[in-house]
Amino acid sequence: MNLVIAGLVQRFPVAAAAGRQAGLATVLDHLDLVTGEIGALVLVGPSGGGKSTLLRILAGLDVPTSGRVAFDGVPLPRDEASLRAYRRTVGTVFQAYNLFPHLSALDNLLLPLIHVHGLTRAAALTRVRGPLDRFQLADHAHKRPAELSGGQKQRIAILRALVVQPRRLFLDEPTSALDPEMRGEVLEMIGELRGEGTQFVLVTHEMAFARQVADAVAFVADGRVIAHGPAAAFFDHPAEPRVRAFLERSLAP
Repeated sequence: MNLVIAGLVQRFPVAAAAGRQAGLATVLDHLDLVTGEIGALVLVGPSGGGKSTLLRILAGLDVPTSGRVAFDGVPLPRDEASLRAYRRTVGTVFQAYNLFPHLSALDNLLLPLIHVHGLTRAAALTRVRGPLDRFQLADHAHKRPAELSGGQKQRIAILRALVVQPRRLFLDEPTSALDPEMRGEVLEMIGELRGEGTQFVLVTHEMAFARQVADAVAFVADGRVIAHGPAAAFFDHPAEPRVRAFLERSLAP
């Protein structure tokens, strides 16, 4: 994928509070980024810097206030009908799993295939059986989310995004709510997908993992891309002092 972002601005309404008038909060402030041809882009940086907002725009879930975004030379649409069509071509995974609690893991996988992508139930079952087996989840397919561990729920959420055969995956801190063992399960799954050539944009605080899977890394803070470049150079020779300090803290034993 080749991602070009030019002058991206995103503002959200802010309600009035004590001593403060209602207005607009600027989350992305004329953000620019050109990646070149890559397979995996990892967004890192301090909390509240704009990473998740940027990911939502790239996934077609939010429309920016202004600016331009293009994947492989094709601009992201801005009208709702075209955005719905775009969302069908990508997969998005959130921190909180977003599984339907009243459905089994299997039915959570089948739902978008049947109701969004138009597959018959038989065709959808054929589509998901292999991935369930491959990622050791077939024995848990009948369980509802409340019966699954955090790592199992997140792996089901990733599978749900994956079985629609997306052009690329967008993952927003998929391990942030997990304990170390469960985190390892999910990171192993993402690493395996990356090894097979799956394209993705990932927001994470897992710096060691980011270093392992990223082709390119962008440091997002204060609504802008402060630094970006190939993963090896970003981690081994960071030129920006703020990035160096961030990596020293994040990678400290």
